[in-house]
Amino acid sequence: MAGAAVLGRLTWRVGQVVEVRTESATARTLVLDVPGWPGHLAGQHLDVRLTAPDGYQAVRSYSMASRADGERVEITVEELPDGEVSPYLVEVARSGDPIEVRGPIGGWFVWRPEQAEPVQLVAGGSGLVPLMAMLRTRAAAPAPDRPRPPMRLVYSVREPSVVLYGTELDRPAGEGDGVSVDFVYTRRTPDGWPTPPGRLDLVTLTRVGVLPDEQPTCYVCGPTGFVEAAADLLAKSGHDPARIRTERFGGT
Repeated sequence: MAGAAVLGRLTWRVGQVVEVRTESATARTLVLDVPGWPGHLAGQHLDVRLTAPDGYQAVRSYSMASRADGERVEITVEELPDGEVSPYLVEVARSGDPIEVRGPIGGWFVWRPEQAEPVQLVAGGSGLVPLMAMLRTRAAAPAPDRPRPPMRLVYSVREPSVVLYGTELDRPAGEGDGVSVDFVYTRRTPDGWPTPPGRLDLVTLTRVGVLPDEQPTCYVCGPTGFVEAAADLLAKSGHDPARIRTERFGGT
């Protein structure tokens, strides 16, 4: 049975785009219906394969932004200027288009609703995508018998215009039930923002994050440099390095 499960994840399936949502000037969310999709965990990713008319194929990995929802999957794609796949997904793909996908992939950088410990999420740019799946999964989980442990997101982003899921993050599902979102703007802040732009630092992370003595599991996702710096800040603030899980991305 285990072998069959692995084989299923390695099988290419043809999904269909059923909805497209603009997230920013350079990012879109594609909602796919994927017949035979086996389901996924928050934090996992999938592969997308595009085939050109001459037979040339390009494969890229994208985190899933959605909670498990039958055969429906959402990915949010940030366009890379020199990319082979992201420009098509952001600028060209439309409802009704077929897209080949394979997955789910990954078992370390995942969050399950039955986890009882607090959770600290730290996102850099489009590294928010798999963490958004965690927030959405938590919000959709059946109400427990006792209060859920906190889940706190610190989101580092260049400026307001490139914030992903802005409306949803303004009032995150579960707010008041241990969910909180704090923004760190590195280049330009919204009008009236109380602090100047700057990188995520130890003071900010300590002020808004889950305290180390609460023994949270920490999930950090973003560009390689950001992930390394944020994980180092978490460790310096007293978090157990063994409880810091990281997912990084960079140019191909």
